[in-house]
Amino acid sequence: MPKPNVRKWVIPYPLPKRIFDRLLAALLLLVLSALLVVVLAAMVGDMLFVPRDRGPLLRRETRISRGRRFELLKFRTLRRDAPGEPRLAEREPANLTWAGRRILKPWYLDELPQLWNVLRGDISFVGPRPWEPHLVEAQLAAGHDYRLHIVGGLTGTAQVTKGSGEWRYTERDLEYVEQCRTLGDWALVRYDLGVLRRTLRVLARGEGLDY
Repeated sequence: MPKPNVRKWVIPYPLPKRIFDRLLAALLLLVLSALLVVVLAAMVGDMLFVPRDRGPLLRRETRISRGRRFELLKFRTLRRDAPGEPRLAEREPANLTWAGRRILKPWYLDELPQLWNVLRGDISFVGPRPWEPHLVEAQLAAGHDYRLHIVGGLTGTAQVTKGSGEWRYTERDLEYVEQCRTLGDWALVRYDLGVLRRTLRVLARGEGLDY
């Protein structure tokens, strides 16, 4: 994969979008602080009573955002003896901890630590979902390098449209890249708000977001 700091072009991450991301992330962390305490208490209680469920509270995944590697944060949902690649292992309920199976996964609460990634500036609320390095390399080989040039997102147009297949998701991502290129700074913030509203509707219907 090309060196992350070598870019021929970069998609702007305008100041209004950066301010919106950080203010909303800080507000949500404050508003959801009581929920975060409940989640952590449930995870700790689970580990006290179920030895197989013991392990770190957080799972860190190396991802790519604007060509830079960072650690994407999630609450750990897998038992320490779960086999295989984590994202695939999570599809089997038997691999999940009690807290992961009963609390985190049903309500997508394992994604909450990513608010810290937004606050840090690793990702935006809206953008192409940051992928793992080997997946970015495969996409580069297929001729698509936009993940090297645009800030990744907690959610995006590909997730809320539930496109099937890699090409459909690439199409949706490229649509958002074009919006970033053509919309004004505040118009892009309004567009992001629309994507966030659609994300909430997807979650309310219990469909989940395919990351």
